Amino acid sequence: MLSLLRRPAFRLLFLGRSLTLVGDAVIPAALALAVLRATGSASALALVLGCAMVPRLLLLPVGGVLADRFSARTVVLTTDLIRAAAQLLVGMQLLSGEPSLALIAAAQVAGGAASAFAMPAMAPLVTGTVEEAERQRANALLGTVESTTRLGGPALAGLLIWLAGPGWAFVLDAATFALSAACLARLRVPHVPLPRRSLRADLVEGWSEVRSRDWYWTALVAHAVWNFAASVLVVLGPALAVREQGGEGMWIAFLQAGSVGVLLGSLLAGRIRLRRPVMVANAGLTTYALPLTLLALAAPAPVTIAAYGVAMAGLGFLNPVWQTAVQNAVPARALARVTSYDWLVSLGAMPLGYLLAPLAAAAWGPDTPLLACAALVAVVCAGTAAVPGVRRFGADADAERDASPVTGRQAGREDVARIRR
Repeated sequence: MLSLLRRPAFRLLFLGRSLTLVGDAVIPAALALAVLRATGSASALALVLGCAMVPRLLLLPVGGVLADRFSARTVVLTTDLIRAAAQLLVGMQLLSGEPSLALIAAAQVAGGAASAFAMPAMAPLVTGTVEEAERQRANALLGTVESTTRLGGPALAGLLIWLAGPGWAFVLDAATFALSAACLARLRVPHVPLPRRSLRADLVEGWSEVRSRDWYWTALVAHAVWNFAASVLVVLGPALAVREQGGEGMWIAFLQAGSVGVLLGSLLAGRIRLRRPVMVANAGLTTYALPLTLLALAAPAPVTIAAYGVAMAGLGFLNPVWQTAVQNAVPARALARVTSYDWLVSLGAMPLGYLLAPLAAAAWGPDTPLLACAALVAVVCAGTAAVPGVRRFGADADAERDASPVTGRQAGREDVARIRR
């Protein structure tokens, strides 16, 4: 995978992405401490987190349209600068010793809105810097960096906060976004122009690209179910781990095993090729039923921890494989919009889990919702194999692109755009 870094365009993208991942890895802990120090209220922290999530969900489809209409590079560069300014403002406020909850919340709104535009634009940046045959390795390399920063992020955050306070964590994050913008300023990628039309027409066309592929929308349903189950586990798992499986240390080991699993899954995805990538990757998600079941049944802690590591390896493997499948099969002119719907469905399922998990636990106890989620994940993720498009999907992405609802004139414009820098 490292041989890809010899390519100047991908090297710039990789460096910028890696920098922002390192900065973002320290923010969850720093944000929690900053809000709790300022207010002492868990409700205030929930409010601040919601300030980032709500605009992200609402604006994701619009972000996909803009990334398809304009240069993905320009969109990500602009959002990097916005997030750098927002994080720097929060950092300076914290360093002043008089943090404002309203300002922190406003910065999270700005950051969440900016991420809604940046997230769909990443796929066009990958396809614009890497040839089709190398995309799975490129996605696996990016996934490996993300997994590594998640694994080491809490330790780095703790060290930085202990040495200098949470304010400097935000300053660091601002600096990484600024450096990423500097890398993107030197990057040149092809852009596929769209005809002038309404926002609604662009949104409808993007959704038609999703609906026209049975392998895509059925897999999205499975991914949404997985994310729903993951949010239920995050809400109910800590209390069960502390009460029945060895205390806080068990939960920390559980999460670390998951981080290691994601890293190993990403590395594996960079080394193998599959004849039926979507079917196999979705089947790997069914392993998430194991830790859900074992946690509900109070199985021995080492077994539960190992099962979670295996399950998260399935996620680490799926991400690069799925991203590559989408990038190779969806036409470049619609890739950001399709990706935005992907993020919307996946992220939108998580707040539902956060909301329903405590209600279900209050009514039936925590074991029942975990077992129900385990059954749901196993059935839905494995059930995608019954879909003809999932079974047939393979390396022939050209056939998928040919099946796309695109006119001859638009296809011709796309061919010209591929060679324009």
